[in-house]
Amino acid sequence: MTTPWSKTQKGEAHTLRKYTDGDFKWNQWTQQIFNEDTSHKCPTYVNRTPPCQGSCPSGEDIRGWLLIARGIEKPPGDMTWQEYAFRRSTDANPFPSQMGRVCPAPCEAGCNRNEVDDFVGINAVEQYIGDTATENGFTFDSPPLKSDKRVAIIGGGPAGLAAAYQLRRKGYASTIFDDHDALGGMMRFGIPGYRTPREQLDAEINRILDMGDINVQLGVRVGEQISIEQLESDYDAVLWALGCQSGRALPVEGGDAPNCVSGVKFLEAFNTGKLHVASDKVVCVGGGDTSIDVVSVARRLGKINKLNARERPELVVHGYVAHDSAMAASRSGADVTLTSLLPRTAMTAAEHEVHDALTEGVTILNGVVPVRVVTDESGRATGIVLADCTVDKDGRPEIIEGTERELEADLIVSAIGQGGNLAGLEALDNGRGLIDSDALYQVKDRPGHFVAGDIIRPHLLTTAIGQASVAANTIDLYLQDKPVNKRPKVDVHHFNLLQKLEESNLAPAKNITEQSWGTDQSEGAVHNYEDRSSHEIAAADELFLGHWKEEERYKRDERVPKAEQVLGHFEERIVRLTEEQVVAEANRCMSCGMCFECDNCVIYCPQDAIFRVKKDKSTTGRYVDTDYNKCIGCHVCADVCPSGYIDMGMGH
Repeated sequence: MTTPWSKTQKGEAHTLRKYTDGDFKWNQWTQQIFNEDTSHKCPTYVNRTPPCQGSCPSGEDIRGWLLIARGIEKPPGDMTWQEYAFRRSTDANPFPSQMGRVCPAPCEAGCNRNEVDDFVGINAVEQYIGDTATENGFTFDSPPLKSDKRVAIIGGGPAGLAAAYQLRRKGYASTIFDDHDALGGMMRFGIPGYRTPREQLDAEINRILDMGDINVQLGVRVGEQISIEQLESDYDAVLWALGCQSGRALPVEGGDAPNCVSGVKFLEAFNTGKLHVASDKVVCVGGGDTSIDVVSVARRLGKINKLNARERPELVVHGYVAHDSAMAASRSGADVTLTSLLPRTAMTAAEHEVHDALTEGVTILNGVVPVRVVTDESGRATGIVLADCTVDKDGRPEIIEGTERELEADLIVSAIGQGGNLAGLEALDNGRGLIDSDALYQVKDRPGHFVAGDIIRPHLLTTAIGQASVAANTIDLYLQDKPVNKRPKVDVHHFNLLQKLEESNLAPAKNITEQSWGTDQSEGAVHNYEDRSSHEIAAADELFLGHWKEEERYKRDERVPKAEQVLGHFEERIVRLTEEQVVAEANRCMSCGMCFECDNCVIYCPQDAIFRVKKDKSTTGRYVDTDYNKCIGCHVCADVCPSGYIDMGMGH
């Protein structure tokens, strides 16, 4: 039996066959195609959500801006494709430069192209879109305010800024309160600048603020200077986007030693310019992205052989002192180790980040668990006792007896989780240092209060941004005293054919009065298009994968220093693709669930029933049409559609 295309193993050539031997529908298939002239099923053009988009927590229209980059979806007027792609991308997420650099890209893991060769480099294209927007000075529109109602946003990180952006687009003013001296949250204080260059971050934040009617109050801690009651009195709605700035201490004996610090605070001390050297022997307990940032920073900072006790790094992390930048001149390499409960293949950190850390000289110990911290007579940690372990199905480690050993350390960093700081806001605390939310991001039992981001549950930047978008929509309905409806099953930013037709001056005519059983000749309807994107995702087995040949992904170069080069290396790691490379990479997209104008259906239709729409009537989503007087329902068009855009579902 021949292997069907949908089951072909990666690396094997895909065939143009869609069925295995012995799989057929009609005994006299050829005769029925060429002799029949009627059928009860004809092509329907069905828009579904691609899996990249369905996997994106902020719900970006990824397929849309890839189609724009490859020149299939045309911009209106004289707008460049770069600006059009930027506007499509930022419908969902106003931080394309940041996401293109640091998002772990669940979209790429979900990409159907993985069934052919390798995923589409979505992050690489998004970085190009974001950086080009900054270089060309692209701005956001500032619609007029539709109400005098104002929203208080507590927290100026990715969730708070994204909420302010989405609310401003809907016509609402807001005030952002943040207890730092700058906006950005974890993008600024949790991620090193060589991963998120500050000029790009500042540009994307300022683009939001330049929309106007977004007030910012820095250095203000709500719960201390301002009470919940005061917010309720001064504002019509409150969004809690506090983030999680408190790291968890090691839950072992000695884990409270003064030189045991949290990964969150370690990175904040570095990112605010206070920490300039680390220690001789640094051990970080973790396995996630934060721990990778900690050890990479520690390798870059290095050590000073004779460091004054009053300038120890833990004192900087705890906020008691700050290092003089001149100290950097006398530092040398540090011995840095990362420990993880999980084997390397199961670590939650991005695989390429783990690889980079190893290249930079970090030692990674997998499958080990801290048992206790060894301290001296003063109470400072001098080492950490580790043991080999297995992890049960619930994620709990089980120590393997007889494997304990001590690892020397003079700075131990805990990167095993984060929590919120709700001091003064205890009324919102769910008992775990977080705030409970319903599915629409309303705070339970507190009308007018909403929540988004890590303070619900620590997760990805893109998750916080997606929650903020939904919360902004909920706030909009609340402020208009409208019912808050259930969100769609596939809750993302969808392609809208009617909006595209209007943009192209091809909208269906209004006030059509003729009576007809069919709409295929009517100017008042889109007659054979069905939008299922809000409840269906285009799966790989709905595509004709045999259409696609293997093409190597265009990978970005990275400036990853080797162990002997890492000290003081703070250059940006990722090198942006060129425009030509971006377009070529976008062309690898299979446009799952949407026509990308390949012409297969037109070429292979044995009855010439499918035809291209005239150029002056054509736009994305309306490239082909069907003459139902010729269609015999043979379903060849559906079989050869690479993107799964055609269903045999229309009655005839």
